[in-house]
Amino acid sequence: MKVELSVPEFIKICKMVQRSPWSIFKMIRSEIRGSVGRYLNEVMKMELTEYLGRKPYERANSDGNHRNGSYHRNVTFKGIGSVDLEVPRDRKGFFKSLVIPRSKQMEEELRKDICLMFLTGISTRTLSLISRQLIGRRISHSQVSLVSRELIDAVEKWRERDLSAERIKYLFVDGVCFKMRVAKSVENVPVLVAIGVNTSGQRTVLGLQAGDKESASSWREFFKDLKRRGLDAREVKLGVMDGLPGLERIFTEEFPKSRIQRCQVHAAKNILAKVPMKLKKTVSDDVRTIFYASSKNKALKYFRLFKEKWEKELPSAVKCLERNIEKCLTFFNFPQEEWIFLRTTNIIERLNKEFKRRTKPMEIVAGEHACYTLLAFICLKMELHWRNFPMGKRASHLPVLQNLELTNFTQSS
Repeated sequence: MKVELSVPEFIKICKMVQRSPWSIFKMIRSEIRGSVGRYLNEVMKMELTEYLGRKPYERANSDGNHRNGSYHRNVTFKGIGSVDLEVPRDRKGFFKSLVIPRSKQMEEELRKDICLMFLTGISTRTLSLISRQLIGRRISHSQVSLVSRELIDAVEKWRERDLSAERIKYLFVDGVCFKMRVAKSVENVPVLVAIGVNTSGQRTVLGLQAGDKESASSWREFFKDLKRRGLDAREVKLGVMDGLPGLERIFTEEFPKSRIQRCQVHAAKNILAKVPMKLKKTVSDDVRTIFYASSKNKALKYFRLFKEKWEKELPSAVKCLERNIEKCLTFFNFPQEEWIFLRTTNIIERLNKEFKRRTKPMEIVAGEHACYTLLAFICLKMELHWRNFPMGKRASHLPVLQNLELTNFTQSS
């Protein structure tokens, strides 16, 4: 690009830069936009020449179609901003430019950036407010929503991906509710979630599916869908869950070789709900002693002591623990280095917390597809974090951890 300036123009620019040093960059951007516009206009003129088969003012035997002026368009490009264009047209209206498709108002890379900003937590209305400053033109919040919808196909492929290569040994399952717009009304819609842990200790989100988390039939369909996609039920050894009605029964029916680990946090909350306020701290400490014992035999011993101590004063709390004690201690049958992960549903609760954090600014999620799009992005982001922290694996590269044994952190010490 060649720039020619007269001496008075140069002096004027120098004075302007002295008053406002950053103004020269504004001039450069404006000049770049103008150059890009002129370049694209010439390219589209050549396109029309190729389409008609003759140059301007050239006579030729044809079907009577010829140039018919142009119409104005405004297109936004990444790093450049909004560019004014003059799109040439033919008399019959058949010509369509391949350089700037008629339906596109912005460059494809810019559309991807908008999708990414939306997924990372910026609401559609906030994006609309800051769009002029960011890209040089204002985009309505409905346009942001339309751009984000382009991710639907990719998200559906991810949700329906083949699981046959995943050797899953543990399943963490739970449900989380969202306020979602359904048929012109706002409803609380539960989404069922399953996180799998493979034989290498790596965690991955296996499924997201709308359904009633209190319904046994919804869970059955969810598990059947995982198996339809290739999940080998024979390799699943343990399911970690919070005791939702009917869930445990359905899980053992669909994964007959697996066992149930009931979340100790949820079990403790159920027990403490039956305890007076003044005794909650004492009972809580006693329950923790059972759950964090160094072996199953010691845990059962502490449970018997708990029963003798509280059966007379707190029979409901004792019965609640007694009903759940075996399923709360299933983790003792698995490798000791994995106990800390298998005791609770904290892994999936952490994911649910991220779901809630991302959807909080929106208040209402605009339908099931929009919900899946946001959740899929969060899942992939969490999986990147999990790759560095496999279940049961210590960071052996840290010198301070090389000399520590897991038993140093058990109750026996």
